[in-house]
Amino acid sequence: MSKKRVFDVPAFLRAADVVGEAATYGEGQTIFSQGDTCDTVLYLQNGLVKLSVLSTMGKEAVVAMLQTGDFLGEGALTGQPYRMATATAMVTCTILRIQKQRMIHLLHNEPDLSDRFIAYVLARNIRVEADLVDQLFNSSEKRLARALLLLARYGKEEAPHRVLPQISQETLAEMIGTTRGRVNFFMNRFRDLGFIEYNGELKVNDSLISVVLHD
Repeated sequence: MSKKRVFDVPAFLRAADVVGEAATYGEGQTIFSQGDTCDTVLYLQNGLVKLSVLSTMGKEAVVAMLQTGDFLGEGALTGQPYRMATATAMVTCTILRIQKQRMIHLLHNEPDLSDRFIAYVLARNIRVEADLVDQLFNSSEKRLARALLLLARYGKEEAPHRVLPQISQETLAEMIGTTRGRVNFFMNRFRDLGFIEYNGELKVNDSLISVVLHD
């Protein structure tokens, strides 16, 4: 039996002439802000994006870190009038911005893209639920280990070396709801135990999963 061809989202979007709507954002640049009009879906062609929300008291919380191949702003398809979070480029990013009606048209007329998009949304919802459980029941050490594994795409075939995108300890602290000091302490501990490696970049080893699985 022949192996089913993997649908190439970037190639399809280029063929659909969506590539003409690509934009580049530098590190720290805002892609969209909480409260902005929600009228486009965005595809992260390359880079790393932080999604964060700001409370009325001015407290910021990181709700997701998105990487190459992820969609963002998909709430536009459900009639969401305003952005619920702020998207910030953590490194130089290339973003494809797709108008709401055009995205609906593409999903209706390209079953492979529709299947890929639905699978992505479902997987993201499952990850959000897992994040909530993680915040409620796990220690900050376990939360950090899980965050590092997710950022390194643990279990994904396309990321065999588990190299982590550039991300600060401050952002990691915001992601898991702790302090930078605690993150620094656990990072040093993970390195001493051989779970992670520093060599100009951060590499996450498979053995880090033991921290998540340990009771």
